[in-house]
Amino acid sequence: METIRIAAVMLQTPVGRLDDNLTAVVAWTQRARKAGARLVCFPEMALTGYSTRGSLADYVMPPDGPVADTLQQLAEREAMTILVGTAEPAPAGRAYAAHWVVRPGAPIATYRKTHIAPPEAQTLAPGNRVPIFQDGALRFGIQLCYDAHFPELSAHMACQGVDVIFFPHASPLGTPAEKLRSWMRHLTARAFDNGVFVVACNQAGENGEGLSFPAVAVVIDPSGEVLAQDTSGGEGLLVADLEASRLDHVRGHRMRHFLPNRRPDLYRQMLNAECGLRSGPQEP
Repeated sequence: METIRIAAVMLQTPVGRLDDNLTAVVAWTQRARKAGARLVCFPEMALTGYSTRGSLADYVMPPDGPVADTLQQLAEREAMTILVGTAEPAPAGRAYAAHWVVRPGAPIATYRKTHIAPPEAQTLAPGNRVPIFQDGALRFGIQLCYDAHFPELSAHMACQGVDVIFFPHASPLGTPAEKLRSWMRHLTARAFDNGVFVVACNQAGENGEGLSFPAVAVVIDPSGEVLAQDTSGGEGLLVADLEASRLDHVRGHRMRHFLPNRRPDLYRQMLNAECGLRSGPQEP
């Protein structure tokens, strides 16, 4: 990994306001570039707005349509990598909560949310792939909101060599300070246990369907220490330098880097014996 400056955006994106939301993504990407960032991360479903209603299917978009074209042109023009949330079409009238990775000179790559929260089950379909992304020397993964509560997913990404895990959220309720305290229960553990940087950001304000999102963003280093945070409560941009030396400090220390001492063979035996292996619905 090389040191990289990243930006995490807290953004209000009402449901179905596709043109307005795209305009906001373009503007905040340009602000991130002016702040010196080379990569910018937007919240979950920033393009479509977050919804658990059936109407979400009316706003789904493929990664090869006009919105995607606009974002690819933006990435080229600003020399930026853009991580932005949307909804993609899924079987049976549902949608995938998807996060696009838009890089200059490359096709759009996609992560689809793998863990669906109970209130989302009628609207969203789960993805069943865990892609790892590369941006120059940076190797990273993406998890969306509810995904963050399942530590196996972060461990898998860390074992695939990621340096950073991005956690875009659309998490309602509470104040920004309360939301940050909630995140600190598990996001610091994801960073500390796996020796990776963690970057999280949330939507902001009302979504037009009765949900309100507390704007908050945080960056956590591989020791589980908070590098930067923003709980000011409005739309904004959190900029931080992910320093390679912090990663090297953890991974070069035999008592602070835990992954080399994992026992996946033992875990598989335990899972087979005690829980049984279960497979969810398969993503086509």
